[in-house]
Amino acid sequence: MAEYEMQEMNLPNKEGKRVLYPRLVQRGQITTEDIAKKIAQKSTFSKGEILGLLGEVADEMAYQMGEGRSVKLEQIGTFVASLCLRDGKERETGEEKGTRRNARSIVVGDIKFRPDKTLLEETNRNCDLERSQHKFHRSSQHYTPGQRLERAKNYLAKHPYMTVGDYSEITGLRKTAASLELRQWAELPDSGIGRSGRGTHKVYISKEE
Repeated sequence: MAEYEMQEMNLPNKEGKRVLYPRLVQRGQITTEDIAKKIAQKSTFSKGEILGLLGEVADEMAYQMGEGRSVKLEQIGTFVASLCLRDGKERETGEEKGTRRNARSIVVGDIKFRPDKTLLEETNRNCDLERSQHKFHRSSQHYTPGQRLERAKNYLAKHPYMTVGDYSEITGLRKTAASLELRQWAELPDSGIGRSGRGTHKVYISKEE
């Protein structure tokens, strides 16, 4: 049985009241070898065969994404490679005599994953929840809002865009709080943070203050 706790957001709601949201309590991590062992116990495949097959799948996925294709694994999800500039490389300005970036300045910086609906449904079916007895914890207060904004702008100075996950990672905020704060930055005309895309394809970009 899985446990959840009610997590407090860093930012209050419009009425200034504290806002809580449910968060799954993590119970460690399962490795590829663990999964292969469990599958082997209920199938005719050996653990070694399963590990070998998974390795081949990973290699082929890397090749196909490197060729510019997204990879969709039925009942699992879709994987898409995203690019960024190498560390220390300045962003291309788009001006006629401005800095221009060639292929050697660009690398695959991340791989985005969008889960298949079947995976979400099966995970939910297997998720039998009960409330944790531990008290909730506040999201990270390691940085002030101003410091988080500066970290976001520094990130965008090196990358073409930023996701909520990226902002969560560089600031220490939980993803729900990170999403809320990013929306607030994007609505401020002088924040230097803009928004692009819609729905699950929404990203945040640098804009002139």
